[in-house]
Amino acid sequence: MCEELGLPYEKVAVDFSPAYRASPEWRALNPVGKVPVLVDDDVTMFESGAMVEHLLDRYGENRLRPPPGTAERAAYLQWSWFSEATFARPLGEIVNHRREFPGDEAIPAVVAEMEARAVLCVRALDAALAHRQYLLGDEFTAADVMMGYSVMLARALGIAEARAGHVGAYYDAMEQRPGYQAATADLPAAWR
Repeated sequence: MCEELGLPYEKVAVDFSPAYRASPEWRALNPVGKVPVLVDDDVTMFESGAMVEHLLDRYGENRLRPPPGTAERAAYLQWSWFSEATFARPLGEIVNHRREFPGDEAIPAVVAEMEARAVLCVRALDAALAHRQYLLGDEFTAADVMMGYSVMLARALGIAEARAGHVGAYYDAMEQRPGYQAATADLPAAWR
């Protein structure tokens, strides 16, 4: 989001060990020990969708989202929330399950159920993108920033449908955006 808005920012590496994420230091920033965390002058936040809206409110200058009260804004909100509340949820559960039950301890039926829920989300997204370049049409919005993360995570977790069809083309186009390239330059190739 910062790249798309042309905002200066600093990425800070976080120790992902359970001990650090449970530490009072990290819990003071995120009370449930997750990432991300945003510190913007007098504001500290720990929910990514809210961070996007905060950055748009503070720095967006009416860019990257439709005006309030419009049908386009309703669609923008729907896809922004879908990306985190519906699509990213089963993906996060796969990650959490594999972390808590590594290797042979994993319960295949649990992972399969979460993968099926993720595929259902990919199919809904694919249908929505059938006749448009981005979620709201031909114009890139912050909803695409939100959705881009969920698609990236699905691809990294091996959800093959996220690499095909309209979703595959959508993500391939997102990868060409200078903001995406700058924001993900230091990520491992498997995450891009």
